[in-house]
Amino acid sequence: MNVHEFQAKQLFAQFGVPVPRGKEITSPEAGASWAAELNTPVFVVKAQIHAGGRGKAGGVKITKDKAAVPGLVKELLGKTLITHQTGPKGREVRRLLIEEGAAIVKELYVSLLVDRDSGWPVFIASTEGGMEIEEVAAHRPEKIIREAVDPAVGFQPYNGRNVAFALGLPAMEPAVVNPFIQMLGNLYRLFMEKNAAMVEINPLVITGDKKLIALDGKVSFDDNALFRHADVQQMRDLNEEDPLEIEAGESNLNYIKLDGNIACMVNGAGLAMATMDVIKLAGSEPANFLDVGGGATKETVAAGFRILLKDPNVKGIFINIFGGIVRCERIAHGVIEAAKEVKINVPLVVRLQGTNADEGRKLLAESGLKLEVANDLWEAAQKIVKLTGKAA
Repeated sequence: MNVHEFQAKQLFAQFGVPVPRGKEITSPEAGASWAAELNTPVFVVKAQIHAGGRGKAGGVKITKDKAAVPGLVKELLGKTLITHQTGPKGREVRRLLIEEGAAIVKELYVSLLVDRDSGWPVFIASTEGGMEIEEVAAHRPEKIIREAVDPAVGFQPYNGRNVAFALGLPAMEPAVVNPFIQMLGNLYRLFMEKNAAMVEINPLVITGDKKLIALDGKVSFDDNALFRHADVQQMRDLNEEDPLEIEAGESNLNYIKLDGNIACMVNGAGLAMATMDVIKLAGSEPANFLDVGGGATKETVAAGFRILLKDPNVKGIFINIFGGIVRCERIAHGVIEAAKEVKINVPLVVRLQGTNADEGRKLLAESGLKLEVANDLWEAAQKIVKLTGKAA
């Protein structure tokens, strides 16, 4: 789950990470009131959407004129921002963050996430703050600093010193070294205590009066741990999520919308990944990731059909089921009953393997439904691609 920048900064403040004074705003009147209270030489008005690149898309405005703030609020609220992360449809701006400006001397990049190879939390840092870290990694990889933290021991001061010295802070700004080390420890506490998947500050700035400030903030959370954190759940903004993904979550389905034209319904995340790969190998593109779980039933299959068919890009459906926890003939019954409930107006290919697969395939073949049955994964992928045509 992602949160807005203003919410990330609220969490930063709770854990002792310095942030600018700021407030969430949803109306020009509120913007004028807060600007009068803030009373700073520079006002920054920032669109709040779950996407990066807001500044380049015109979603960040800076002014020294307090009286100009309500106009900027009116200009941004309701605007559709299109960035490299929103896709061509963009995102509507429903709320803003208005905060004080900062006298920036140096911009840094700091983030914390889980290293996939070791499974340890790892700090990523760079002197190239304010830039997209992917661009830095691609063109100037020597500027990327990594510092792993042993979760059995937790963050130690030497971890912070390693990062500080690698960034050159003792020579650059010796006064911020100790606050920087303390800040990294606070970020680690936030990361671990809130079960975050990623914490990012870009940029982390050093100001003219030798202070550190998190000028931007991004935090995402492990969805599987949200039940532990009611306060984090309250930060969820459904306007920033795909409606089909929300509906799938309500049906306890793991669904992620993609840009292809072949919908996938699979039991098991690993098999779902393999299914998407083989569709692409066969010459088309998957329209989604959908894992109906090991205990797929008529109800879950019907819910899956409804969600898949609401995507206007879907030209065909590929059901790929391995019968293990649930036998294949039960899966076949579920598919048949669900197909009777939900009008399926696109080609459908079903591949069954596992316990009682032959019986399941026979039931499908004799069901009278308009579908293709396949034994082999590659055969099934080729069938659905042929029936739908290759992706453009």
